[in-house]
Amino acid sequence: MRKIKKRFGKHGRVFRDTRINNEITEEKVRLITDDGAKLISIEEALKMSRESGEDLVEITKSKDWPIVKIIDYGKYKFEKAKKDKESKKKQKVIQIKEIKMGPKIDVGDFERKCLMAKNFLLEGDNVKVSMRFRGREMAHTDLGLEKLQNFAKNIEEDAVVEKPPSLEGRIMSMILRPKGKKSQDKPKQVESIPE
Repeated sequence: MRKIKKRFGKHGRVFRDTRINNEITEEKVRLITDDGAKLISIEEALKMSRESGEDLVEITKSKDWPIVKIIDYGKYKFEKAKKDKESKKKQKVIQIKEIKMGPKIDVGDFERKCLMAKNFLLEGDNVKVSMRFRGREMAHTDLGLEKLQNFAKNIEEDAVVEKPPSLEGRIMSMILRPKGKKSQDKPKQVESIPE
């Protein structure tokens, strides 16, 4: 059965991010005008908004009194949506592309994986290189470490090692980032490339 989102609140009001007019219930508000901000009663603010033919819109919630402005709500909503859209355009999501391999990888495959990593780095993405050890390969983790170090050396002109190789369970991994980019502690998306 499909879940239907409720449009109306407890008292039959439409849900909004911003409170307007009679939805503002505090006894006093801080009204922003061209002359500056002043603290007035809610009744006086509502009267002023009715006289001007516009809405009383809560701009921000304050610890003491809400900050309000007398403006056209539709225009305010449109401008806010426009600003949000512009700020989203300027953001770039940093992705981590993952390259997986085993310690017995052949030379040709190894070079192909290096080329893939270079392409990802040139696109501006970080690269996680993982080496999975199976069965008795766990006794030779030093060979895997050597392969990962060679990998980093092969693409050192395009990458900087952000996280050196470390063993977690049966997987040894390291993270590379493009040269010239600084380390960032933001949530990252991982896209995995099969072996």
